[in-house]
Amino acid sequence: MARPPLFQQATVTRVVKETDDARTYVLAPETGPVTYKAGQFCTFRVTVDGEELYRSYSMSSSPETDDELATTVKRVAGGRVSNWLLDNLGEGDVIDMSRPAGLFCLTENTTPIVAFSGGSGVTPIYSIAKTALATTDRPVRLLCADRDREAIIFDSGMADLEKRHPGRLSVVRSLDEQNGFLTESAVRDFIGDDLDADFYVCGPEPFMDLVEAVLPAGASVHIERFGAVAALPIAESDVAVSDEAESRESESEAPETDHTASDDTKSVTGTITIKLGRKKVTVDRQPNETLLETGRRAGLTPPFSCEAGNCATCMAHLDEGTATMRVNDALEDDEIEDGYVLTCQAVPDTETTVVDYEA
Repeated sequence: MARPPLFQQATVTRVVKETDDARTYVLAPETGPVTYKAGQFCTFRVTVDGEELYRSYSMSSSPETDDELATTVKRVAGGRVSNWLLDNLGEGDVIDMSRPAGLFCLTENTTPIVAFSGGSGVTPIYSIAKTALATTDRPVRLLCADRDREAIIFDSGMADLEKRHPGRLSVVRSLDEQNGFLTESAVRDFIGDDLDADFYVCGPEPFMDLVEAVLPAGASVHIERFGAVAALPIAESDVAVSDEAESRESESEAPETDHTASDDTKSVTGTITIKLGRKKVTVDRQPNETLLETGRRAGLTPPFSCEAGNCATCMAHLDEGTATMRVNDALEDDEIEDGYVLTCQAVPDTETTVVDYEA
């Protein structure tokens, strides 16, 4: 079954200046409103200096409270895409965007929500908070860490939410300029007695590592990580993998796996053929190599973004053969049945494999 293209065009209907280094882009997809969940993201495709680049940005809008789809982007030092977007993308411009993806979403629990954001990591948490306040009775507490007052994203929006939901929403600001960097003690104090809460964490890696180290053992923890490298799967003959062990790294820490030398170095035979645009290349199969890695080795430039199995930018169709995905947080069951894989996670199982990047 032919699958609709991963990317579609969207028109920027409005640009909102959040801070000097952050903009919210209100988008109108060409096919009409898209279905998404609070906390999800889209991958955007842009051409910078003649090179096609892909980056994922979270939705700051909530499908339950906002009529328009919006994503928020913060300028990153040396970030080719974020800088290009803030310097070039304006009202009326058109950009390529993927369908929404990601599992950093609101659970159906009834426990309190305690969230930690660092900088632009507030984007998906803002979306989740709006949905939780509109659709549940759950209390929501946010600790938002920023460089200084001028760097706060959604400051007025958060203040408005607090006014409209008194007693249910609490927002605590931690400003590096005033208080120094966030400490484990401050995180522990903020958690307080809410040990059974749903914890959401998004921000720079050091920030997330610090917060995660303090969270209660066995807690319901949801962490948004872009670009994490997935571990190799455990061979079925070695150990049975529990449902918990197979969970997404951004929601819980994956257990360490012990791969023997024989697993990593065993020889394989066969070929892999990759179709990309008008190019078709066949190379020898290598052990433990994903289809995306094979494509690069073959001299191609396949599309990709997160390389963590959660954005679907790298998806392609298996015309022949089968492959095992280390992680899949983007494809639906029917898409897998139709032969689609995430090439950044798919390791071929068969001697002959043919993969087609259809987009």
